[in-house]
Amino acid sequence: MDPRSVPIMNSELLIRTPEGIAFSLPLAGPLARCLAWAIDSILIIALILCTVLLLSLFGWAAPDFVQALIALAVFAVQIGYGIAMEWRWRGQTLGKRALRLRVMDVQGLKLQFSQVVLRNLLRAVDFLPSFYLVGGAACVLNRRYQRFGDLAANTVVVSLPRLAQPDLDQLLAGQFNSLCEHPHLAARLRQKTSPGEAAVVLNALLRREQLEPGARIELFAELARHFRALVEFPPESVESVGDEQYLRNVVDVLYRSRATRVFRLNQPTTLETAVRFSSSDSRPA
Repeated sequence: MDPRSVPIMNSELLIRTPEGIAFSLPLAGPLARCLAWAIDSILIIALILCTVLLLSLFGWAAPDFVQALIALAVFAVQIGYGIAMEWRWRGQTLGKRALRLRVMDVQGLKLQFSQVVLRNLLRAVDFLPSFYLVGGAACVLNRRYQRFGDLAANTVVVSLPRLAQPDLDQLLAGQFNSLCEHPHLAARLRQKTSPGEAAVVLNALLRREQLEPGARIELFAELARHFRALVEFPPESVESVGDEQYLRNVVDVLYRSRATRVFRLNQPTTLETAVRFSSSDSRPA
């Protein structure tokens, strides 16, 4: 068993990063998954009805061909909805997003397209004989609440916790930010930084005390190189600033400056961003 992914109890999944940091997320239980499936089912039925009505308009021209096309379209909508949504939204459908659920690789690695396709194709098996009886039974009996599609694709469904806003005043209190002396470059840094990158550097600073000294220095050096490469500030503003202080300045620019008060970051969960960064070398994106 991979040491980075060990279930610590029936309702939680523990993931250990290469830096030795452990994160846990609650696994989504059968009830939550059933409610998410109900929401998605309503949307799928609506899409199917719209598709059938649209194709029926051409039934007078070639009735048999249109009937065959309708059958293919219904199958495509049923399977394609889950594949398209989970791949586009990194493991979420509209139902899962409404209930704060997400499909993840069981080892915390990046969810692959083949996994998304496989778990959705096997819905046909999980649905047997009707109303997800096979999949529901497998989910109840499995310690990770996995249906057959999840077992085959090596995925789990987790519940995303609501995170409290970090205390930036405590993190950045009393620090002079040399980057703010160049507002046009600070604005460019905000423009070039994605929400995921901003969340990674914030989480790294918030969890700095949990890192081993060597891993902490290496991590901050790599993050600092990344952000220094995004925007080049004048040497006199950054040459005497250490990597960790430079990252504090970056967080200050991204999260606290006046210009970013209207910049809403759709921040991924702490687990997701930290695992995505720390395991980026484990599997190609």
